[in-house]
Amino acid sequence: ALAAPSDDLKAVISDHWQWWLKENPVAATSLGVRDYDDKVSDISLAAQGRSAKDAQALLDRLTAIPEADLSDTERANKGVLARILSEQIEGNRFGQRTMLFTTYDNPHQSFAGLGDYVPLFTARDYRSYLARLAQFPKMNADIIAITKQAIAQGFVQPCDAMGAFERTIDGAVAGPAEETRFYGPFKLAKPTDLSDAEWAEMKAQAVKLIRDVLTPGYHQFSAFYVKEYQPKCAKRVGASFLPGGPAYYAFRARTHTTTNLTPDQIHQIGQSEVTRILKRMDEVAKSAGYPDRQTMIAKLRSDPAYYATTPEQLMQAAARQAKLIDGKLPRYFGKMPRLPYGLREIPKETAETTTTAYYASGSLAGGIAGFYYVNTSKLNQRPIYELPALTAHEAVPGHHFQGALQQEIDLPDFRKHAAWFTAYGEGWGLYSEYLGEEMGLYDTPEKMMGRLSYEMWRACRLVVDTGMHSKGWTKAQAIKFMTENSALSAANIEAEVNRYISWPGQALGYKIGEIKIRELRVKAEAALGPKFDLRRFHDAVLGQGAVPLDVLESAITRWIAAEQAR
Repeated sequence: ALAAPSDDLKAVISDHWQWWLKENPVAATSLGVRDYDDKVSDISLAAQGRSAKDAQALLDRLTAIPEADLSDTERANKGVLARILSEQIEGNRFGQRTMLFTTYDNPHQSFAGLGDYVPLFTARDYRSYLARLAQFPKMNADIIAITKQAIAQGFVQPCDAMGAFERTIDGAVAGPAEETRFYGPFKLAKPTDLSDAEWAEMKAQAVKLIRDVLTPGYHQFSAFYVKEYQPKCAKRVGASFLPGGPAYYAFRARTHTTTNLTPDQIHQIGQSEVTRILKRMDEVAKSAGYPDRQTMIAKLRSDPAYYATTPEQLMQAAARQAKLIDGKLPRYFGKMPRLPYGLREIPKETAETTTTAYYASGSLAGGIAGFYYVNTSKLNQRPIYELPALTAHEAVPGHHFQGALQQEIDLPDFRKHAAWFTAYGEGWGLYSEYLGEEMGLYDTPEKMMGRLSYEMWRACRLVVDTGMHSKGWTKAQAIKFMTENSALSAANIEAEVNRYISWPGQALGYKIGEIKIRELRVKAEAALGPKFDLRRFHDAVLGQGAVPLDVLESAITRWIAAEQAR
């Protein structure tokens, strides 16, 4: 007898997940799957090619399954997996796959954070951690080989956007081995299944690895970057100036928004959002007694009263803000995640050139908390009044809340742990900032201006990202546009524009996703009237995990019908 479509689907999902764990051995370890503990991902182009071929075989099997007999949930599973696989396959056809670093992220920084993403409880855990560190030379050689090919084919970043990129590499191995992040795990308590002598020997082994393998490898790459990459840097910003650029940027716009909007349409949406938010900024400034928003923003940018003077002071303010929001959550959500989150400072070697804050997800199975990372460099550019919006986005009810909840939903593993769609995830983060208005987070005109400035920043992104990557804008034009319209500080604007230049399309997901979530809420409120329950609506939006926006829309439409029938 032929297998039923739902059995076929189960089989493909199961095969895909086993394959995904093997392809992502570090993630597998963090999820409690211990079959690949001594491995790191193979990032070579040959491996990328093999992976795309495997993805195609899975996609072919998936496409062959008829949908008529599948349930709504199964259809969603099939659609989400098909989208993930087809984006991987399509992305692998572009030469841009050889561009391995942005101002936001690079393989060397990810590798330096390895100890933060794996369980470290037993002697075995530590042995596998050391075994992984020892594999760095192959990874480094692959990174250099791929980047040499990128240079030869003209797939290079504009140095104007990369800042002192080499410092983020050298910085990871600066100072004594015991002070690097690589050594961090050896500052934790000794595993109970190790003797003192074994622990001492392991620590010595770590120091030797950091000193004799990692440090020279990192310096080798940084010297290669300065000597061979920098002289060949792109002279103009914008993805469209690279080979196959316009097609690549259209692909990025599509994947990061999960829509078929063109760069032109996105540019227009951005312009109209900017106009709308400017009006609100003017209203806030006038109600606070300023003649106009420019005067208020100038005061906010320059008055030392709004800024922390020490990293500790900023971290304390962020921690207090996070706790204040924690106390409000049960009024807005019926389901709470179990995994807690902590606060950390962004590593000093990247802080100068990276964003204001970011979130790193944890794992209940791996015993790893989520972390809200706060930038404590350039303190005179990091105003305290922005913390309510920032914390709502990165921690709760934003990224931590959504991501930790996703791990607990009754979904296939790939949707719990491997599905990420920028428009959904970042759209939810931005919606969380908006929700902060209802939560009463912005209880002073300064905090409200901070919130509107953050929303404006995401609206500006739609204009400047499409401006630079599809309309030929210069970096100076992008900076001017952001300076005139947002209340962000000069250092933040510079770091942000550099990020958009080096990471095309990613910045488009935020506003497009948030607009859709707010639209769905308005639709639900209108359809349900007095039956509308905000907590239940939020649970429904988060109850899918990360999905493309069309899948979210179908789910909320079904939810509205179910609520009407209650």
